[in-house]
Amino acid sequence: MLKNYGWTLSRQRALASLAASEHQPARVTIQHRGRYEIVCDDGHYAATLAGRLMHEAGDGALPVTGDFVAVSLRPSERAATIHAVLPRETVFARKEAGGHARQIVAANVDVAFLVMAMNADFNPRRLERYLALARESGARPLVLLSKSDLAGDGAAQIDAVRAIAHGVTVLALSAVTGDGVDAVAREILPGETAVVLGSSGAGKSTLVNALLGEARMVTQAISAHLDKGRHTTTHRELVLLPSGGLILDTPGMRELGLTDASSGIEAAFADIAALAAQCRFRDCTHEREPGCAVQAAIEAGDLATARLKSMRKLEREAARFEIAEDPLARQVQRRLWAQRGKAAKARMKAKYGDD
Repeated sequence: MLKNYGWTLSRQRALASLAASEHQPARVTIQHRGRYEIVCDDGHYAATLAGRLMHEAGDGALPVTGDFVAVSLRPSERAATIHAVLPRETVFARKEAGGHARQIVAANVDVAFLVMAMNADFNPRRLERYLALARESGARPLVLLSKSDLAGDGAAQIDAVRAIAHGVTVLALSAVTGDGVDAVAREILPGETAVVLGSSGAGKSTLVNALLGEARMVTQAISAHLDKGRHTTTHRELVLLPSGGLILDTPGMRELGLTDASSGIEAAFADIAALAAQCRFRDCTHEREPGCAVQAAIEAGDLATARLKSMRKLEREAARFEIAEDPLARQVQRRLWAQRGKAAKARMKAKYGDD
C-alpha cells in the first residue's frame, strides 16, 4: 500500500541508512496540532512522536504532511510511534507568521499547484511570491486560475499571469462547472504528489474535491460582500486520487514570508536576470547607471516597474531572514553599517570641520 503513496527504492535505501532502520516505513498523511496520521503497507494508523525525536529534533526537523518516516507499529491499537524522518527530496518552507523561524509547509512533493482565483482575489504580485517559493522547493510549479466561471472573458488576467510566470504552465479552471479540471488531473502522474497552495478562499479544497470525485474536503460559498471564498481547511492532508496520483491540501496562507529563497527568486524573475546580464556594469543596481538594460526595458515598455519593485522587495525579505538566522551574516551586516557610519562621519567632518 505504501508504494501507492510514493514509496520508492531510493527511499528504501534512505531508510536503511538511518539508525532507526529496524523500524517500518510510513508516510505522514495528516498533521494537525501535534497529532499525526500515517499510512504504511497494512493501512492507516494514528501516530505520536517518540520522546527522543520530539526533544532532539532541530528547527524544521519534526515531521510534516508528506514526510516519509520510520515508525514502530502497535497493530492491535492501530497506533504508531514516529522515531525518525527520512531525508526530504523537496521542501516547501516559509517564514513563520509573526516570527523569524523557518516553517515547513509540505515535503516530498513533485508538483506545486499555485491557485489564485479570478475574482477579487486576483493579485499578480502575490503570485510572484508563490512562484519564488515553488521554484526554491525543487517541485514543478503550475499556476491554476480558479473560479473562471466568475471572471467573464478572463483573457486579460490570463495574459497578466503568463507575463510573469515565464516557462510555467497556466491553466484556467472552474471546479463548479468542471471546465479545466481534467487538464489539471493530467498534470499529476501515478505515484506523484501535488501540493495545492494559495490564499484563503482561492478554491483549493473545491479543486481537491473535483479531482477526487467526491466532497471530502469541507468548503464554503463565496462571500457576496467580499467576492471571496471563506477559509475552511484547518490542517494539511494528503489524499490518494482515483488516477493514482496524490494531492496535498493546505490551509490558506495569509502570510507567506520568504526564507533563504535567493535561487527561487532568481528563477521566478528569470526575465529580469537575463536583462541584468546585459547591463554595462556587473554590479548595476538598475537605478540610474548608464547602460542599464533593465531600465531600458522599462522605458521601452517591455518590463513593468512594479515587477522590478516586487523582485527587490522579495530579495530584501530573503536577505533579512538570512541575517536573522546566520550569525556570520549578522557580523557582516554590522561591519557594513559600521563602515557606512564612519564614512558618513568623515563626510560631515570634511564638510563642516571638527565643530
